[in-house]
Amino acid sequence: MGNRNIGIKDVAVAAGVSVTTVSHVLNDVSYARVSPETRDKVRTAAEELGYGPNRLAQALRTQRTGMLGLVSEDIATTPHAGRIILGADEAAKARGYNLMIINTSGSASLPSRQADVEALLERRVDGILYATMYHRTVELPANLATVPSVLVDSVSTAGNITSVIPDEEGGARAAVGALLEAGHTRIGFLNNTDDVPATRQRLRAFRAMLDEAGLDGGAAPVASAVSEVHGGYEAACRILSRADRPTGLFCYNDRMAMGAYRAAAELGLRIPGDLSVVGFDDQELIAANASPGLTTVALPHYEMGAWATEHLIDAVEGKTDLSLMALHPTILGCPLVRRDSVAAPQG
Repeated sequence: MGNRNIGIKDVAVAAGVSVTTVSHVLNDVSYARVSPETRDKVRTAAEELGYGPNRLAQALRTQRTGMLGLVSEDIATTPHAGRIILGADEAAKARGYNLMIINTSGSASLPSRQADVEALLERRVDGILYATMYHRTVELPANLATVPSVLVDSVSTAGNITSVIPDEEGGARAAVGALLEAGHTRIGFLNNTDDVPATRQRLRAFRAMLDEAGLDGGAAPVASAVSEVHGGYEAACRILSRADRPTGLFCYNDRMAMGAYRAAAELGLRIPGDLSVVGFDDQELIAANASPGLTTVALPHYEMGAWATEHLIDAVEGKTDLSLMALHPTILGCPLVRRDSVAAPQG
């Protein structure tokens, strides 16, 4: 906490500069012509004196509170998606803002979610992040449009709010590419049954990658089930019982991949000796602790939270126009995380 008895004039005297220079440095005024040496001198003086900006005075001057709201659709209680909150919080603090979080449910009614947004507006947040647990299209409360807002891991049905989403197709291409690079020509896909963007886009990329490799993507085996361990097990049992069983499996997510591990074990198939498996999500508690470790694709949860916060703050501070960015969602890459579940096919 800042020392309430130390003022900006004290910092100016200690640093040997003007009050204006101190203000420009501590408020990160982009157009101020202040040398790096002087900036360091001012920040050192402020730190040594224990000077902290008066938030009330700042709010009166700028009409901003330094608070951002985050409506979390279930992600606050989901370990891997919770990195969205971590990315948002660290990006906010780096810019001198604090984050206020309200947790809601993806199944909550529109009036209920509107009330959650209103609770943040009543606390005079400068802007709002609206984050969902998985990539989907969401109907948004109308009052979200009354302040700068950014969607995280979702797009709006109206398409009028800036959003950031993962590159589902690029991630799926990386997953199938890992199997192709290892030499697999019989590759199956365990897909989700929910009608969400990831289901459609990952399937499209799966088939396209096989077609581009000279294989028949349309004829490749696909088994769909609920995207949980038991669903992955059931789908894998169906695919692996075929006479021309695949030597490689791409799984919709890491939980389905764990079901595939179980099915393979029951059928006497070794991973990766007899069957290579690639997942999606990089859920650390699953992928890194599987035996063998699961090669998978990482969702950019942290990066999406940080990106959304940076651009939200830029809009709050008048440095960018979010309406211009709302025309098309920003897509962030999903990198492949190599572990030990992929090897060349035997025989």
